[in-house]
Amino acid sequence: MAEPDLIRFLNKISQLQVLAERVQNDSSSREQLAACADHNQVVQLAQSWGFDIGRRWGERDHAPGGESNLLATPCPPPGEESTRVLASAETWRLLLIASNGYWSPHDEWMDQADHEWVLVLRGSACVALQNPDRIVDLSPGDHLLIPPHQRHKVERTDPDPGTLWLAMHWDATSVH
Repeated sequence: MAEPDLIRFLNKISQLQVLAERVQNDSSSREQLAACADHNQVVQLAQSWGFDIGRRWGERDHAPGGESNLLATPCPPPGEESTRVLASAETWRLLLIASNGYWSPHDEWMDQADHEWVLVLRGSACVALQNPDRIVDLSPGDHLLIPPHQRHKVERTDPDPGTLWLAMHWDATSVH
């Protein structure tokens, strides 16, 4: 582990220890933490208390940068997604999707004719699938294959610096 990474890691541990002590000694803080439903809410609550615990292990600083480094892709405005086509041909396309606290509208399910494979590069996400009904939590390195006409929707993505996805779509008729 490089020295800057070690320092960041030890600083996060120190902040988590102070945060844990606060929660143990203050019933109001404990109740607020207990009311959090997911990682993002815990991180936001901790930030409101002055703690910076949101960065996951291995995440780098993501300053907007050149197109050659996908991980430097800037985050879109809150509640939005942006999509960039990285490569495509007649029967397939490779997309880079950046999400910032995005979720699909409550009653709207995606139902596409193509196969879709997604890989989370940065942040996390939660995807709901139908038939069979299930919820899939995704973190960096996790991937999901969505067959044609598998109804699905995004339940949540991380706020800034956001969730970064690599998505491959291909025509169902091109699979042999």
